[in-house]
Amino acid sequence: MSHMFKSSIVCVLLVILATSCKSEKKESIEAETSEPIVENKILTPVETIEKAYNKDVFLSNEAIELDMVVSFGGSERLNGKMTFLTNSTKGKIELNDGTFIYYDGEKVFHSPNLTNGKAARFDAYTWMYFLLFPTKLSDQGTIWSDVESAKLNDKTYNSQHLTFEANTGDAPDDWYIVYSDPKTNMMDYVAYIVTVNKSTEAAESDPHAIGYSNYKMIDGVPIAHNWEFYEWSKDAGLGKVIGNTIINNVKFVTPNADTFSIPADFIEK
Repeated sequence: MSHMFKSSIVCVLLVILATSCKSEKKESIEAETSEPIVENKILTPVETIEKAYNKDVFLSNEAIELDMVVSFGGSERLNGKMTFLTNSTKGKIELNDGTFIYYDGEKVFHSPNLTNGKAARFDAYTWMYFLLFPTKLSDQGTIWSDVESAKLNDKTYNSQHLTFEANTGDAPDDWYIVYSDPKTNMMDYVAYIVTVNKSTEAAESDPHAIGYSNYKMIDGVPIAHNWEFYEWSKDAGLGKVIGNTIINNVKFVTPNADTFSIPADFIEK
C-alpha cells in the first residue's frame, strides 16, 4: 500500500472522527439547552404570608385535631375537641357536654339536644375559619386589595383588605383586614365582621379584631395557641379585649372511616 493511499485513509478517518465529535458536542449542547429554565417566582403579598405559615406542609396532612376553649365577656362560649380536614371541607366539634356539631361542605348537622342550635352554623364554620385562615387566603372567590402601610398599637404593618365574590361560602358579605409583619409576614391581627345571623349593616356597626399569639410549631407548621378578640375601628384601631381563645393538644391526624360520619338522628341546619 502506497504512502499516499495510507495518508488518504488517515485523512478520511480524521474527518469522520471530527464530524462525529462535532455532532455529539452539538447534540450535547442541544440537550443541555433544551432543559426548561425555571426562573425565581416573585411571590404575591398573599403568597408570602402563606409561605410564612408553611401552607404546603399544612396541606400535606389530612386533618388537624385540637382542644379549644372560647370565652367572651368572662363567660365560656364554647369548649370542645375540634377535628377538621386541612382542606376545610369537613369538620367535627365534640363539645364537652357530649353534644356534637358536624359540617360536610355546605351542610351542618348537630345533636338533637345541642344547647344553642341557632349558633350551630356559626360555630361550625367560624372557629375553623379563624384557625385555618393563613391557609385559606387564596380560596376561590377571595378578592384582595393592594398592600398599604397601617399602624396598629404603634407598630407599622402591611395591611390588606379581603372581600369575597358573591355566593362565596356561607357569608360572602364578611370582610377582613389583615395586619402582617413586614419582616416575618406573620399575621399579628385580623380585623373582621361576621354577617352570619345578622345583616351587613349590623355587622359593620360592630367590627372586631382577632390577635394571634403564642405560636407553637406543630410538625413544621406555626399554630397560634392564643387568640384575643378586640373591639376595633378603622380610625381608632384596637379597643378593649372582649374575648379570648385558648388552644391545646394540637396534632395532625389521619381520620378513619367514622370520623366525620353523621348520626341519622342529627338535625340539619
